[in-house]
Amino acid sequence: MPTTILIVEDEFLIAVEMEAVVHDLGHESAGIADDMQSALAKASDAIDVALVDVNLADGATGPRIGEKLAADFGIEVIFVTANPAQLGEGVSGTLGALEKPVDLSILKQVLDYVIAVRKGEKIDPPARLRLFFN
Repeated sequence: MPTTILIVEDEFLIAVEMEAVVHDLGHESAGIADDMQSALAKASDAIDVALVDVNLADGATGPRIGEKLAADFGIEVIFVTANPAQLGEGVSGTLGALEKPVDLSILKQVLDYVIAVRKGEKIDPPARLRLFFN
């Protein structure tokens, strides 16, 4: 069964490219959101993973979005951001952060890791993924 992934990114070209990669890797897209309102409107229990930027169209709402997606919907959240320092020691309930720019092979490794974690498997995280311990 394919994994369903929500992309929360306000830079249109980056969001579309990430969505194309998600499809190329055999996953389903739950759509693209560019702010808190649209992200929460698209959120559902059917989504497995969210790739969330920190700075969005409505400001630095990514951490709050990630926390809500994890707590309210059980979604595994990875922040994909050029500003990982804004996340401090991490965001409650989320897995970690990946610093932009991200290429196809890195995104594949991260998604494979997140899917394995979701299934309860114990595997080593990709080197570029900074895990949160919360």
